[in-house]
Parts: sequence; structure tokens; C-alpha cells
Amino acid sequence: MTATIDKAKEIFLQEISELTRLSETIDERFAQVVDALYACKGKIVVMGIGKTGIIGRKIASSLASTGTPAIFVNAAEAVHGDLGMVAGDDVALLVSNSGATNEILAVIDPLHQLGCRIIAMTGDLQSPLAQRADLVLSVHVDKEVCPLGLAPTTSTTATLLMGDALMVCLMEKRNFQAENFAVYHPGGALGRKLLGRVGNHMSQSVPKVYTDTPFRDVVSEMSDHHLGMTMVYEQSACVGIITDGDLRRAIQKYNDVHITAAQVMTVGYKHIAKDALLSEALAIMDKYNITTLAVTESEQSEEIIGILSIHHIIDFA
Repeated sequence: MTATIDKAKEIFLQEISELTRLSETIDERFAQVVDALYACKGKIVVMGIGKTGIIGRKIASSLASTGTPAIFVNAAEAVHGDLGMVAGDDVALLVSNSGATNEILAVIDPLHQLGCRIIAMTGDLQSPLAQRADLVLSVHVDKEVCPLGLAPTTSTTATLLMGDALMVCLMEKRNFQAENFAVYHPGGALGRKLLGRVGNHMSQSVPKVYTDTPFRDVVSEMSDHHLGMTMVYEQSACVGIITDGDLRRAIQKYNDVHITAAQVMTVGYKHIAKDALLSEALAIMDKYNITTLAVTESEQSEEIIGILSIHHIIDFA
């Protein structure tokens, strides 16, 4: 049993070592590929076959679910009619570790005739695929962890990771946010949450202090509610908010512990109606870089009936 455990750890370390080496080869060609995919007016058509094709299918799925229109087409099926799915304003991402797979090479001329730009993701920069592509990404690894050196292992991991890197960089260029994720994943747990209503997820216990509340009592009120904030009132009107950040800044600024909430608070606050979608709430949080929102009965109402925290929206537990 010990030998098996040691072997498993060795496999992990070998693959990590190869991936680290691959990361050091990433250069301006990667940025050019990201720019080309971002500028695509049509869709990304990922093509592959066999084990690499399975990775290609995952890459296409990940791109499509994060704001980059993409489909996967099996290269063997492409030459038997499925090229009809491809249009001239698409970009073809051809995935082949050897760069010499017959089915992959067979689609290059038809893709060029359609007017598609071709990006190769291959382990051999001297291969026929690399030579005929418009842009090339290297996923070269020195060896597979397969003891025979035959089964695709490290090479498919490298290809998968390169696809993830493309996806994340494109997400950032598109400013793809969690509320966008909800639209593409309405059946998932996060999607269902973000398409829910604020009132169903807010905390109905509202931390509350007054402008003349002593600093020590402000800290106590915030600690009791575990929301990292408290609303600040002057008589019956809410006039501001105090967050954990406000507390830290107050400690740095004031030597006198006898300060009041009025000296610590941020004047004004962001709020949202209870019937609004959680995705709308998250968009406001993203825009203003905040983690809580006051909740009102309606857009016109000023009465605060709850507090929505970012932790109410995205709970990974």
C-alpha cells in the first residue's frame, strides 16, 4: 500500500514539474491567441479527436459557459459533413498533441477555404499542423507519466491547463462577472441563487447605531450581528454606514477612544429593493466594490428591512 501511495505522489510531482516548465514557455504568442479569440466575430470552433478531443470538448464547454461562444466538433465527423457548422467569421482551435493527426490535417484546407483563422494547440511546433496554422500555442511536455510513455497523461493535462488559461484570460477581458455566470448556468446552484430574489436571502436583523453612539458600542453592535457593518441613524433617518474598513481606518486615525459613530461612518449607503434579483445586487457590489447592501421594501422606500451580504449570495459551503 505504501508503494502505491508513493507512486501516486510521484505522478503528481512529475506532472506538476512538467506544467511548471510549460508555464515558463508562455510568451507573446499566448497574448496574440487571446486577442484573436476575443476579436472573433463568430464562434470558436474547437476540433480534436481521441483523448485530446475529450479535452477539446471541455475547453469549448468552458469557453461557452463564460461568455465566449464556442462549440466542439469532432475532427473525424467534420470531414463527413460537420464542417457545415463552421462559418467564415469563426476561429478554429485545432487541438492535437502530435500535430500530425490525419483527421486534423484533413480539415485545414476546408477551413482556409471558408475563411476561418486557424489556431493550433500542439506539442510539436515543427509539426504539419503548426506549420499551417495562423497562430500556435505549444503544449509540449518532455514525457508522459504513463510508464510506457504511450498513454496521453501529462500531455492532456497540459492541454487542459492551457485551455483553462485561455478561458480565464478571456473572462477578464470580457469583465465576465458572477451575475453573467448565473445567466449561463440557470440550472446550477449558483445560477439558481443569483436568479433568486434579494428578500429571500437577506438577513432581517439590521445592525443599528446612532450618530452619537460611542465607538465601543459600535464595535459591539457589529460583532453581535456578524455582518461586518452597521447602519447609522440620526433620530429615525438612516444617514450612513460603518463597515469593518471604517473601523480599521478610525483606529489608525484617532487616538481618542471616546469618538462616536458620526466620526467613523461613511455618509450615505447603497441599497436595493427586496424584490430585486440577486444578480442585480451582485452587480451593484461589483460596481462599488462593497460586500453588503441595505434592503428596502421597494425602490421608493427608505425604510431598511434587512441586510444582504455577499456571503448570502455566494455560499460555497
